[in-house]
Amino acid sequence: MRVDAWLWAVRVYKTRSAATTACRAGHVRVGGEKAKAAQAIRVGDELRVRIAGFDRILIVRQLITKRVGAPLAAIAAEDRTPVREPVAQVAVRDRGAGRPTKRERRDIDKLRGRDLED
Repeated sequence: MRVDAWLWAVRVYKTRSAATTACRAGHVRVGGEKAKAAQAIRVGDELRVRIAGFDRILIVRQLITKRVGAPLAAIAAEDRTPVREPVAQVAVRDRGAGRPTKRERRDIDKLRGRDLED
């Protein structure tokens, strides 16, 4: 089974051409090696797929050729991606609102890692 077709079938990518493009760009690895779109995969292979700057680790549990519903796709691929830490929410200021207040400036400095109170 082709790796790009499987990634499309289990709903990792919205289109098969997007999966092919990701393989060409080097965003898909099978067993630690960069995978071409036509590379064959088997049950038990580990795939690392880079999406939106983060790696997803998938284990092939079932080979499917056609795009299936989400419950069946979840059975075909085991997701071993570690849980990401939540990203800090930043308050958005209106453009032209003037200088930030002292509290807002301190929050911005903490977010940037410049905690000056050490």
